[in-house]
Amino acid sequence: MKKIDTLSLLDLQWWMDRFAAMQAFVTIADRRGFAPAARHLGIAASAATRHVAALEEHLGVRLLQRTTRSVTLTDAGARYLERARRILAEMQEAEEFAQSELLRPVGRLTVTAPATFGHLHVAPLMAAFLDRYPDVQGQLLLSDRWINLVEEGVDLAVRIGHLPDSGLVARQLGQTRRIVVGSPTYLARTGAPREPRDLLAHRLIRFSGFDRPEDWLFQKEGMEQRIPIIPRLVTNSADAAIRAAELDGGLTRVLSYQAAESLRAGRLRRVLEDYETEIRPIQIVRPAARLLPAKLRAFIEMAVETRDWDFA
Repeated sequence: MKKIDTLSLLDLQWWMDRFAAMQAFVTIADRRGFAPAARHLGIAASAATRHVAALEEHLGVRLLQRTTRSVTLTDAGARYLERARRILAEMQEAEEFAQSELLRPVGRLTVTAPATFGHLHVAPLMAAFLDRYPDVQGQLLLSDRWINLVEEGVDLAVRIGHLPDSGLVARQLGQTRRIVVGSPTYLARTGAPREPRDLLAHRLIRFSGFDRPEDWLFQKEGMEQRIPIIPRLVTNSADAAIRAAELDGGLTRVLSYQAAESLRAGRLRRVLEDYETEIRPIQIVRPAARLLPAKLRAFIEMAVETRDWDFA
């Protein structure tokens, strides 16, 4: 690995020296002399001389005719000058484009988020962001799969839960937790459970997006309780589980953000609140980088300023 790194640094230095020599040659041709070119570039005249000598040695041709009074181009030098100008101009354009990404939001921005949360909350944020910054092209990947940002070329991820020590930079934007809900009609008919073991007498709807399908975990005052469940309905869709509960199908356990709209509208009620498990942070994460492109910085700032993702 160290050999590869050393070779890469040597290659980079070689190209930097080449462009410095090319720039010195073009400036000498424009200023018609080594001394005025050196003053313009802010280097010693001897350095300008060395740059051109190294360039001529590499190319194997003489580019400049030198006399005590003047510096003129050879035929090879005149042909090389035209191409060197074009290369330096393209290099300047590339540098300005790269720097513009640090100064203003431009280019493609790829964001990933969990499917349900992304549909409800990240998609509206992305739409507002693209409306504010028309030079950005957005890509939103909604998936419950844990995507490797670096390997898959993703700029940002919205993630729910505590993150492993992965070298990612995280900014918390809100929080959520697992809750149990049922419709007012169902609860009026059966009575609300007062403690987790009361669930054994209820119809249960299991959303299979969580771990350990055979039981539901609850906590109170630092003590855990695991309740074995025999669901009447199992679904891999939180939306389907919530809809079934709204239709008096029983109690279901989902993340609080997933049921937030139904709770606000009164279609569902929250039960067993004293036994809910720990809060899960909602975070926006990105790969660690010394220089942060403006599009990433602007998206994170807009999320912080305009979104309220506290569902706990």
